[in-house]
Amino acid sequence: MKTLFLNIFLCATICSISYGQNPTHKNQSPQPIHFNSNTTSNFTDTEFSKLKEVYGSALKTEILNRPSRVLAVKEILRNRVVIKAFSSPENRKAYPMLSQVPMFRTFVPDIRRDAFFDPLSFNPLKYNFKFHSPKAQGFRVGNTKYCILIKPQHYNN
Repeated sequence: MKTLFLNIFLCATICSISYGQNPTHKNQSPQPIHFNSNTTSNFTDTEFSKLKEVYGSALKTEILNRPSRVLAVKEILRNRVVIKAFSSPENRKAYPMLSQVPMFRTFVPDIRRDAFFDPLSFNPLKYNFKFHSPKAQGFRVGNTKYCILIKPQHYNN
């Protein structure tokens, strides 16, 4: 009985030591986000209307009263979402379609996709993109020459 207990204890100790040395299980400290200097200015009228379209009556409580969210949204709208025109259709094939991305309906349930894509008025906040993904993302816009590219959150670290 004593040897059985000793064997179980020895196995448990060895397993816990090897588990603790595995680098995938170590806690990684979060990296700070570096915001570009253009995030210090106020929202433009266009940006504010995009926010109002998505957040509706919750805009003040969800975004405007939270300075960290204000910075994050400015960074998304001004620096991280890039609309690029590709001359060759082959360059766009690797990306999934924008139509496959669900809408962000948390605050405005009846929000709709745009009937026509206009790169100047496109509102990325309407879509449930994974803005906190550590990897860059890309999406094709229907049968157009455009792709929406989203830089990762820590792109300028």
